[in-house]
Amino acid sequence: MRFNTRWALAVTAPLLACAALSACTTLAEGETYAAADFAGVRKIDAHVHVNVADDAFLDQATADNFEILSINVDYPAFPSISDQAEVAHHYAEANPERFHYATTFSMQGFGQPGWADRTNALIDAEVRRGALAVKVWKNIGMVERDAEGTLIFIDDAGFDPVFSRLADTGVPLIAHQGEPYNCWLPLDQMTTRNDRLYFSAHPEYHMYLHPEMPSYQDLMARRDAMVARNPNLHVVGAHMASLEWNVDEAAKFLDAHPNAVIELAARMAQIQHQSVRDHRKVRDFFVKYQDRILYGTDLTLNPGEDAQVFRQSAHQVWSSDWTYLATADTQRVDDIDADAKGLALPRSVIDKIYYANARREFFSRPSR
Repeated sequence: MRFNTRWALAVTAPLLACAALSACTTLAEGETYAAADFAGVRKIDAHVHVNVADDAFLDQATADNFEILSINVDYPAFPSISDQAEVAHHYAEANPERFHYATTFSMQGFGQPGWADRTNALIDAEVRRGALAVKVWKNIGMVERDAEGTLIFIDDAGFDPVFSRLADTGVPLIAHQGEPYNCWLPLDQMTTRNDRLYFSAHPEYHMYLHPEMPSYQDLMARRDAMVARNPNLHVVGAHMASLEWNVDEAAKFLDAHPNAVIELAARMAQIQHQSVRDHRKVRDFFVKYQDRILYGTDLTLNPGEDAQVFRQSAHQVWSSDWTYLATADTQRVDDIDADAKGLALPRSVIDKIYYANARREFFSRPSR
């Protein structure tokens, strides 16, 4: 297993700091936060989308003590990549302590001479302006095709110059590959209401209806091959690396790829579905992989949306997730039509998942 200096520093730094003191007060093992602690704890939401120059998102983030990582993405339902970048540049300059962003790139011209050089130049320019990571989306593997009409997968050699450049510069790759496992099931067999609603509204992405498209297993294998082939590339598996349906599978991914972490964006219901059935297994997973998990939501503010309604929704999502991860309180979760008891993760674990892990992954860029 490759030694990872980021995680080593994350583990040893608190111990060294403690050893330097004549006395060191520590929390009792297993001590947890309460719901009332929510606003007092510093937090990072490592997966949001601020797609409009409206202060509502940052206002709510400030009220709830969040920093945010806004992720630009090549998604046709969002503003153009250039428009997303313009918003990101505005807030990165106006509020660099609270707002951070990840850039992305277009697949236009992929496979043609000069594509990789142009893409690297664009990424380098964005990093100079403050971008902390680069996002690739599910269009790779599910939408984009080469000149012969063949689907382009994330392990295509055409990406090698870009991923090598990211590895050399220490810039993480946020990878959204595939979809939730529910995507390959009929609607009445999906485990969460939010997946049923999404794939009902987006049948073009409901792979159960498209047997001619790649299987879930094929997409995961392609992603895993890319991660394995780039051991010096820091990979952030968006949406629990599309392994949200089974924490055992997520554990296998993390064990196999020491250069990867995962984040939780838009997959809390699938986690809760599992914990209702085996609370201990899910809690043990979070404790065991406490250095490899980042908090995220996928909260999105697009042009034309009611900003004040959004603020209420964002606060509700952030508060509900805190209740589930940090406390032992039980809450009704409509997406799984069940009551879910909180995981009551220790404060030390919560502090990593909500803050320290994201700081390490996105703000630590060791020279290579």
